[in-house]
Amino acid sequence: METEMGVFLTFGGALILIFLLGKALVVPFKVVLRLILNSIAGAVLIVVINFIGMNIGIWIPMNAVNSFAVGILGVPGVVLLLLLCN
Repeated sequence: METEMGVFLTFGGALILIFLLGKALVVPFKVVLRLILNSIAGAVLIVVINFIGMNIGIWIPMNAVNSFAVGILGVPGVVLLLLLCN
């Protein structure tokens, strides 16, 4: 009887630990997913701006710093780069 109770408590403790660890990992995953989605949206916007703006002299260079700014700030980062680069 005592062994069964120990197994039950160990199993319950493991479930609680897995639940808490899962909760702790979901928040950073959401942040990383948001950063990736912002980077993709920003890169597409930069490509569109560069494609449309090549005739009128508007150009935003594609490099790591600009990608980081767009990833953190999203579309407002593209507007900021557009103001800074031109």
